[in-house]
Amino acid sequence: MNRDTHCFEDVPAMADEISRLMVARFGGARRGERPRLHVMLRRRGGALPAKLRKPARKLAEADLISAQPRVARQLDMASLSNAHAALVAHLRPLGQLGRWRGRAISFAASMVFGLLVLAAVVIWVMLRRGHL
Repeated sequence: MNRDTHCFEDVPAMADEISRLMVARFGGARRGERPRLHVMLRRRGGALPAKLRKPARKLAEADLISAQPRVARQLDMASLSNAHAALVAHLRPLGQLGRWRGRAISFAASMVFGLLVLAAVVIWVMLRRGHL
């Protein structure tokens, strides 16, 4: 779903949305900090798939250019809209609750695995000593 962009004034909002989604998904910002997109790409850009890094860089560059209205009018809004849509489609599917649930399941699975290994070691030691 492409965001309907008509002018360069929409670019900072698109870049801010991508930056917020990257912070929510990959981390990389202190509590209360709202880094710009080019900062987030420097910090966590490697976490994006290779095919999305170029559109993300293009959007970050357009964000910096959009502060200069005469130059910003030359931006290709259709390609920026497509880049924004691709990045949102990749970053949005997992919500905050889904990521928390995934971390909790991963933690629980590692604990269960540790307990299984511990139980196997205890049984082995008991067999070696002749208690079982």
